[in-house]
Amino acid sequence: LVGFVDGRELRATVVGQDKQTDIAVLKVDEEGLPALSLGDSDRIEVGDWVVAIGNPFGLSHTVSAGILSAKGRTRDDVKGLDPTGYFNFLQTDASINPGNSGGPLLDTQGAVVGINAAVRANANSIGFAIPINMVKELLPLLLRDGKIHRSAIGINVGTLNSIEAGRLKRSDRKGAWVLNVTPGGPGDRAGIAADDVIIGFEGKT
Repeated sequence: LVGFVDGRELRATVVGQDKQTDIAVLKVDEEGLPALSLGDSDRIEVGDWVVAIGNPFGLSHTVSAGILSAKGRTRDDVKGLDPTGYFNFLQTDASINPGNSGGPLLDTQGAVVGINAAVRANANSIGFAIPINMVKELLPLLLRDGKIHRSAIGINVGTLNSIEAGRLKRSDRKGAWVLNVTPGGPGDRAGIAADDVIIGFEGKT
């Protein structure tokens, strides 16, 4: 059931879902429902004001304000997530608590820049949202197929720490550190090897 601020509850059907990004599309049979516009999570910058809306601890339609604290947080920063998932979170100090999941994170123009998704349980005001640009990329596929079909390069990557950066004679810790390569896979055939550090892809750092 989907609950509305006027007290209505409408039955919803699941149109599509993707466990690995924690995104689902629901449909309710109702005309004339208001909708928020989708913003651009690539353009929002650290320090920009944001507003989170959700139902923390069952307190419906709660609004909290804060700033965008960081971008590009991974599953290493948010404990307890699916280890096979693909995560690239926005971090905010707008108050997000259990029950906020699925609510929008808005910019100052009222456009959705993220979907509230997770919190650091042992911290004060550290919340995480799925970037809306990730959602916009997956949305047409979820509407068409109900799920996401993925290909794979056949490599596992991690984040460089200072010890490994020193061992690899890297002057910084930037890039994706290749942990292992699937023998015979696309990455292997392309010449990628363990301990490579990938610092760019198609011209993007």
